[in-house]
Amino acid sequence: MKLIFPPAVFVTGIGTGVGKSVCAAVLAEALQADYWKPVQSGNEEGTDSDTVKTLLSNSISRIHPEAYSLRHPSSPHYAARLEHTTIDMNRFALPATPHRLVIEGAGGLMVPLNAQQLMIDLMAHLKVPVIVVAQNYLGSINHTLLSIEVLKQRNIPLLGLLFNGSNFLDNEEIITHFSGTPRLGQIETATELNKEFIARQAENLRIALSKYFQW
Repeated sequence: MKLIFPPAVFVTGIGTGVGKSVCAAVLAEALQADYWKPVQSGNEEGTDSDTVKTLLSNSISRIHPEAYSLRHPSSPHYAARLEHTTIDMNRFALPATPHRLVIEGAGGLMVPLNAQQLMIDLMAHLKVPVIVVAQNYLGSINHTLLSIEVLKQRNIPLLGLLFNGSNFLDNEEIITHFSGTPRLGQIETATELNKEFIARQAENLRIALSKYFQW
């Protein structure tokens, strides 16, 4: 029996630079969902919200403003310190929307937000299921399985895995075997990152998701 796809999902990665923003854009396009990046570091170099906005084709998705948008391209806790502020968990609340919502984290699960709390604490605070983005490379088995194990230890619901890029050896098979986590789909490596690429990947992902979910 298929599950109903949840109204909101949190997209995290096994590390920095694994393609979370591209995967979040594909997911938002596939679901015609809104997009929200709660914490952005390095906004002087452009934001992930700006990037996702330029990549979506549908007229339904909306981009919600960040709760914190910080200048320095570093861990959020450090970027906030440079701006003489502290990230306060109480400032995070799901944006009101009639649409589904794709939330993108910063970096991986254990990225510090302040001196007491990590990105995984924000996931627990928002109480939405998580999709883990894994990029295939030597070492990604370990990084992915560790991420999944931490989510399980914290009792944070894990919806499944999105793989970004082509398989490396048998990484995807081994990861799904040892984790028991559904492989929701695979995003191709972009030769040119644009709306057309995102739209194609979104159609493929929607077909892949339909094996597990109904809308």
